[in-house]
Amino acid sequence: MSERLQPGDVAPDFTLPDADGNEVSLSAHKGRKVIVYFYPAALTPGCTKQACDFTDNLSLLADAGYDVLGISPDAPEKLGKFREKENLRVTLLADPDKKVLDAYGAYGEKMNYGKTYLGVIRSTVIVDEEGKVERALYNVRATGHVAKIIKDLGI
Repeated sequence: MSERLQPGDVAPDFTLPDADGNEVSLSAHKGRKVIVYFYPAALTPGCTKQACDFTDNLSLLADAGYDVLGISPDAPEKLGKFREKENLRVTLLADPDKKVLDAYGAYGEKMNYGKTYLGVIRSTVIVDEEGKVERALYNVRATGHVAKIIKDLGI
């Protein structure tokens, strides 16, 4: 398990396949701010709510200079089904080996019903135009999270 990122840290660069198998790199977004959010699994209620919230606010975020990338350990094929079923416009990326999740501190020990296990920690990292961490939010709630980000960023 890696350390959680802090404001001012250089955001680890990555290249991951999207829902269509195309490679997407964080470095390709240099010059724009990027909201990178990590979620446990496509096609689950909380993750669907969060992805739909980002999709509903994508124009607002884009107009304010933000790109949005959602990352989960799901395979690209599952991400494609998720995108089609929910009409998502957010770029969804697959990290099945969890290397990026780990690099961002979004994979680690979780507790549910008194049991400890390893899993995806719902997290959002906001990266500035220079590739540095502006904000790093961990253990966020799916519901209301996007509205809070918009408020906190003053959009």
